[in-house]
Amino acid sequence: MAGRGPRVSGLLGLVLCCIGWRLVLPARACHPSDLAALLGFKATVAGDPSGILRSWNGSSNCCSAWAGVACDSATGRVVNLTLPGFYSDGEGFVADTYIAGVLSPSLAGLSFLRLLDLSNLKQLGGVIPQELGQLSGLTHLFLQSNNLSGSIPFTFGRLRRLQALHLSSNRLSGAIPASMGSMSSLSELDLAGNRLSGQIPPSIGRLRELTKVDLSGNLLSGSIPAGIGDLWKLTYLDLSENRIGGRIPDSIGGLSSLQVLYMNQNQLSGRIPASISGMGSLQFCRLSENRLTGPLPASIGELRSVQHLILENNRISGELPPTMGRVGSLTDVFFSNNQFTGEIPATFGDLRNLQTLDLSRNSLSGPIPADFSRLVGLQNLDLSYNPLRLADLPDWFAELNLFKLMLAGTGVEGPLPAWLAESSISVLDLSSNGLTGSIPPWIGNMTALSFLNLSNNGLRSAIPREFSDLSLLMNLDLHSNALSGPVDAVFSKRTQDPLGHYVSIDLSGNRLSGPIKEKAGQISAMDSVEELLLSQNPLGGAIPRWLGSLPSLKVLKLAGTDLTGEIPEELLGLSSLVELDLSENHLSGPIPRHRGGIPAAAFRGNPGLCGAPLPPCRNHAESSRGGRRRLAGSF
Repeated sequence: MAGRGPRVSGLLGLVLCCIGWRLVLPARACHPSDLAALLGFKATVAGDPSGILRSWNGSSNCCSAWAGVACDSATGRVVNLTLPGFYSDGEGFVADTYIAGVLSPSLAGLSFLRLLDLSNLKQLGGVIPQELGQLSGLTHLFLQSNNLSGSIPFTFGRLRRLQALHLSSNRLSGAIPASMGSMSSLSELDLAGNRLSGQIPPSIGRLRELTKVDLSGNLLSGSIPAGIGDLWKLTYLDLSENRIGGRIPDSIGGLSSLQVLYMNQNQLSGRIPASISGMGSLQFCRLSENRLTGPLPASIGELRSVQHLILENNRISGELPPTMGRVGSLTDVFFSNNQFTGEIPATFGDLRNLQTLDLSRNSLSGPIPADFSRLVGLQNLDLSYNPLRLADLPDWFAELNLFKLMLAGTGVEGPLPAWLAESSISVLDLSSNGLTGSIPPWIGNMTALSFLNLSNNGLRSAIPREFSDLSLLMNLDLHSNALSGPVDAVFSKRTQDPLGHYVSIDLSGNRLSGPIKEKAGQISAMDSVEELLLSQNPLGGAIPRWLGSLPSLKVLKLAGTDLTGEIPEELLGLSSLVELDLSENHLSGPIPRHRGGIPAAAFRGNPGLCGAPLPPCRNHAESSRGGRRRLAGSF
């Protein structure tokens, strides 16, 4: 999740700082209670491959000689225990290790402890002891990235001085205890990546010192408590990837300091409240993959700091509010797969910092505002599958410095616009439109192309030989057109190593002729292909043996391509192959041995084929002879 990387680095710095501090403290005898508590923890450690605890023995002073232990210079009591999976050898080298075992309740005997860091030990398991709630002086508790299970102790509510609680990436289950609402000093709460269930306790609203809350990646349900809006110091809130339902409370507008809000992949419903205008510090907002409905409030225009606005995959309806043009900070807008209607507001042309605009899969109507020509920083534009009825693409598109242009199913008609020849577009999707005419020779000038989809149009021509100049192209889809002529241009494409090696090719549903030549297997562009779909083309000839040497091939579809001859053994021996279709051809002979899982439908419509999963070859031969005898006897 966003924001976790810096936190780990900061924590590592804290750990190294504390270890360094221990080295300069005056040596004092280890207090008997602390010694017993530490040895009790060591006794439950079953594996220590890096010898982190090698220095822990009863004959030395824990305050001066034990790794990860720091004592207070005035009292001589242990105040810090830092044994994270990332550790330093004292010479600036940071290593990664683990400790196997369980978390001993004896640690509760460290009654003066302030910092406990046992994070990222990977194989530290068992439950979190209830006794840790007795550490009344504890200010920082880091147990993330372990194998801890069971519930969060209700006794943690007694940790009134605790400022940071990090328990993420474990196997904790059960409810978040309501008693945690008594942890009045808590500033950071990270419980992400567990199996916690139940609702977010309403008592969380009492934790007025909270600045960061991450509950993502759990099984939480219920609704968002209204009291969450009282956490006015909160800068980071992540509730994503849970099962939280109900409405977003109006009180959310009280989060005036919030910079990051993630609530995606939940079951939230109802409208986005107009009170969001109160979140004036918001920079990242992701509410995607929910069930939100109703119009987008005009007050969204008051979010003058927001940069990323992600609302895709909801049921939001109504027109796009023109007030969004006031949010000059916006760099990325993802509104795909909603129910927006009406025209795209001309005020979107005022979003001078906009880099990505995705309005695909809505019910928006045209035209595209000419004001978009002012979006000089726009790199990615996706308006696919809207009834825009564009017909011709406006000439001002040539003024944009687009990297990605997606206009599938938007009513584009006529020939491919000539200005594309001068563009630097890398990803182009004009599929499911009314394109006609030819694929022009100038297609070879679009040397930045890595993805090209012109499928499901009315293009009628051969594939020009200049196509081989697209040396960066990796994904090609030209299916369901009326393309004719030899298929060779596609298989002779050059590369710019390590780029330009095909990943997918779909030429199905055309009139392309073959055969596929064996020399195509020697072209470097073909050595990484994963999907090759050539069905419903009059290719003819045999299945080329080089197809059986493609180590990454997962999907091969050659149905209805007039193929003759036998199936190469190498092809069915590919371990990567998961989907095959050779049906409706003129193939003959026994089907080579292969792993199970290929259905009979993959071979049907080839009267000369036999063997599993079709009928055995002997029966097939006898049936054929019998059929011939019956046929002869009928004359």
